[in-house]
Amino acid sequence: MENVYNFLDKLLKNNDSLVIGVSGGPDSMCLLNILISYKDKLNLKIICAHVNHGLRKESEEEAEFVKDFCQKNNIIFEYLKINKYTKNKFSEEEARKKRYSFFDELIEKYRANYLMTAHHGNDLEETILMRLVRGSNLKGYIGIPLISENTQYKIIRPLLFLNKKGIIEYLNKNNINYVEDLSNDSLKYTRNRFRKHMLPFLEKEDKNVHIKFLKYSKELQDYHNYICRIIDPIIENNYKNNRINIEYLKKEDEFIQRKIIERIIELIQKDEILNISDKQLDNILKLIKNSKNRIINLSDNFIARVSYNYLYIEKNINDCDYLYEFDKSITILDKYRIEEISNTNDKSNNVIRLNKKEISLPLMIRPFKKGDKIKVKNLNGTKKVSDIFINSKLDLKKRKEYPLLVDSQNNVIWIPGIKKSTFDKEILEKYDIILKYTEEKDEQRK
Repeated sequence: MENVYNFLDKLLKNNDSLVIGVSGGPDSMCLLNILISYKDKLNLKIICAHVNHGLRKESEEEAEFVKDFCQKNNIIFEYLKINKYTKNKFSEEEARKKRYSFFDELIEKYRANYLMTAHHGNDLEETILMRLVRGSNLKGYIGIPLISENTQYKIIRPLLFLNKKGIIEYLNKNNINYVEDLSNDSLKYTRNRFRKHMLPFLEKEDKNVHIKFLKYSKELQDYHNYICRIIDPIIENNYKNNRINIEYLKKEDEFIQRKIIERIIELIQKDEILNISDKQLDNILKLIKNSKNRIINLSDNFIARVSYNYLYIEKNINDCDYLYEFDKSITILDKYRIEEISNTNDKSNNVIRLNKKEISLPLMIRPFKKGDKIKVKNLNGTKKVSDIFINSKLDLKKRKEYPLLVDSQNNVIWIPGIKKSTFDKEILEKYDIILKYTEEKDEQRK
């Protein structure tokens, strides 16, 4: 317990505001009571954040327990009940996103300095051991950091200096009530099996083994921070528009290549979770070496792909399918715009002039389909749209979504900005439709 107080003595300042995740269990009630001991001395504003995941019948009682405790101790109580999950199926990841979104709102609402959670030393041991068994990377082996840097605030975990035994001793000594979640004893969960079978053995060897794990975690954190100081400027200068130049990557040692990719995945995971295995990472490195236009599947509907000397790691677009009837103007996927205009001297592929009598109306807009062909203006015969895309060096992903203008007979009239068909009219010929194409580039949308 002395380590916890020493840590908090150095951390906390007068008039600090703290958001604390409190479930009502022994760990969070221990943390809450420790922080209450600083409340008057430092004039702290403590905000108790309780999340009801709606999974157990006891959840409502637990919420009332925490609320009553806060009222008795003059603590601000904030409550979130999750009433619905996607497809009505509980997901730990979705629950975590909702929980931390709630914490983010409270941090902003109360202008809090820190978010504090009640992860303790045994949690750290379990996390590191599970990741060692499953396989991870340097950041993964850190486990649960004592301090995590968020874009808006810091997440602090003071109880990492304590194990569960120390927490229970503190609660009993101070006559502090708490609730217990019986699911924490179920051996169907991997973490619980590690807790029941692995930790007692380690504690027999050293009762303070959790402190050794914390030292190990902090040591890896220092290594990770050092590597990031090398990697981050590289990514900042070379990872733009969701892509990185392969020729640049090839100049780096394979270890640095691996760390660059891992770091890019960290950036992706600010918004979405992409769990990646060692084998998948090795496959990405092979992709870099070959530099061929290829795609490999990753986890959670992500792909890694090489296209024209760039590496992309992104969500897979399997169903980029649309069909719109053109009427005056339309914007596809927020970036491809086609509009009817009254006049222009533009003769480029960004403009097409059509005679209504020569085409089958209505005009439609859809993406490329296998087998599409176009009668290219000033060229004998037809040409495959796929070949035109390749010759234009159109990116693989872009080929799936790129708009084509077709008539009601499914004839390709125009590949906007790239090629016009024989239906296009010259300025001095007869026409009654003028269409203009513009594309919002990636840089503009960022």
